[in-house]
Amino acid sequence: MKHPRNGRRLAVCLLAFLVTTCQSESSTVILVHGFLDTSRKMQSMAAYLRTQGWTAYTPALTPSNGSEGLERMAGKLEAYINEKCGPDRRIDLVGFSMGGIVSRYYVQRLGGNRRVAHLVTIASPNHGTLMGYFSGSKAAREMRPGSPFLKALNADLHTLDRLKFTSLWTPLDLMIIPASSSRMPVGKEVRIWMPAHPLMVWNSGCHRAVAAALRE
Repeated sequence: MKHPRNGRRLAVCLLAFLVTTCQSESSTVILVHGFLDTSRKMQSMAAYLRTQGWTAYTPALTPSNGSEGLERMAGKLEAYINEKCGPDRRIDLVGFSMGGIVSRYYVQRLGGNRRVAHLVTIASPNHGTLMGYFSGSKAAREMRPGSPFLKALNADLHTLDRLKFTSLWTPLDLMIIPASSSRMPVGKEVRIWMPAHPLMVWNSGCHRAVAAALRE
């Protein structure tokens, strides 16, 4: 006859196993804000992910007005990750809008694919946005449809096949024009019906979709 205490211990061990199995390969997630944003933009999502078991960081990549260009911003993201997580810790990346392109550049060009387990882009101009013509900043020019920067980045998508990539987008996006620019031919996509681009990262449905993507 089994001792009740042993049964409880077995149940606790089983529960711990299930929690670990359902959790991401990485327990650390970096949330990258977008154009003209600050780290506060990602605080709501970070708070939610912390309740789900992740350690969430929200770097402030400055200046966020695009004056330094996307490559330079990706270098700052790399420096932040190395400072917070060391050179080897596995991480997940979530990038909103311009932050998704910065995150992609880090993964595809700066060797981030060697440590990133999951990459999630949220309403990012993966193929450019016409709104890029309303600013003359370097990053805005790089985010215009057909820019040499995006052409080169999108010609090298095989790197994204080495990790779990998800694109979240809304067909109602009025900042990413056309909205379908957020869609990608690789990885997985999730459609969220959110009428306002800036509200995507505050939407509870988006929070749950990000957590689900990170658990895959």
